[in-house]
Amino acid sequence: MKRKQWWNVARVGISLGALTFVLATVGFDRIVDVITHVSPGLFLLALLLFVTGVVVRAFRWRALLVALDIRVPFWRLVYLYFSGSFFNVFLPTGFGGDVVRVLELAQEAQATAAFGTVFVDRMSGLLVLFGMALLALPFGHRLLPTGIVLLVAAVAAGGLIAGGLVLQGRWLRRLGGWLPGPLSLAGEGVLARAYDAVTACGWKAVAQALGISLLFNILLILINYLAARAVGMEIGLIYFPLFVPILSVTLMLPISIGGLGVREGMAVLLFAQVGVDEATAAAASLAVYAVSAVTGLFGGLLYLVQSLRALRQRG
Repeated sequence: MKRKQWWNVARVGISLGALTFVLATVGFDRIVDVITHVSPGLFLLALLLFVTGVVVRAFRWRALLVALDIRVPFWRLVYLYFSGSFFNVFLPTGFGGDVVRVLELAQEAQATAAFGTVFVDRMSGLLVLFGMALLALPFGHRLLPTGIVLLVAAVAAGGLIAGGLVLQGRWLRRLGGWLPGPLSLAGEGVLARAYDAVTACGWKAVAQALGISLLFNILLILINYLAARAVGMEIGLIYFPLFVPILSVTLMLPISIGGLGVREGMAVLLFAQVGVDEATAAAASLAVYAVSAVTGLFGGLLYLVQSLRALRQRG
C-alpha cells in the first residue's frame, strides 16, 4: 500500500478513534437521548441556511473569476460547490471539495487560475471569520476562562496576519526567493505560477469576496446556533462568533474525515467552559455535521448524475 493510501487509512482511523473517545467519555446513551429530542423545525431551518450559504459562496467565487476575466455560468459554480461539499464531508481530507473544484474548472480555464481563485475564495471566508471573532472578543471575554480567550485571540490574530501576508504577496516572494526553483514563489516554477494566480485577483475582487464572506459567516454562525438550539443548548448567541472560528479550523485539519470526531472533541471542550453539558455539546456538533452531510449527499448525487450524463454524451 502506498504512503498516501496509508495516510488516508490513518485519517479514517483518527476520525473513528476520536469519535469513539468522545462517545465513550461523554456517554453514548446520553448523546442519543439528546439527539432523539432534536427540534425538527430548527434543524430544517439550519439546513436551509446551509444550502443558502452554498449559493452565497458561489457568488463569492464568481467575483474572483470575473476579476481574472474567466466567465463561467453561475449555475455551474453552484453545482461545483454542491459537488465539493460531498467530497469535503465524506473523503479523508479537509480540502477534497476544493481539489474537485480546481480540477473541474481547469477544464474551462488555466489550472493555475482555477487554483488561485479557489484558494482566495477559501481564505477570504476564514479571514472574515477570524475578524468577527476578534470583534466579538471584547464583548465575551469576561464570560470565558482566560485560556479560552487567549486561544481565540491567538487563532484569530494569527490567521489574519498569515492571510494578509499571503494576499499581499511581495513580502512572501522576497522571503521565498532564496528557495530552489520548484519551491520558490518568485520565478517561473509551478508553485510561483500558482502563487501568481492567488495574488492576481486584485484587491477590488478580494474586497468583494470579503464582503460576501461577511454574509456567509453570519449564516454560518446562525447555522451553528440553530443546530445547538435544536438539541436543547440554551446559551447566548455571543459565544458562537468566538467558538465557530476554532471549530472551523478543526474542519480544515487534514487528519480526519470532514472533521468528524475532532470537531466533537473540541466542541465539548469549548462549550464546557460556559456550563454546557458534554452530551449536549457533542450532540450540537453532530447536528452541524448532519446538516453538512445532508447537503453533501445531495451534492454527491448531482455529481453522479452529471458524470453519467457526460459519459453518455461521449459514448
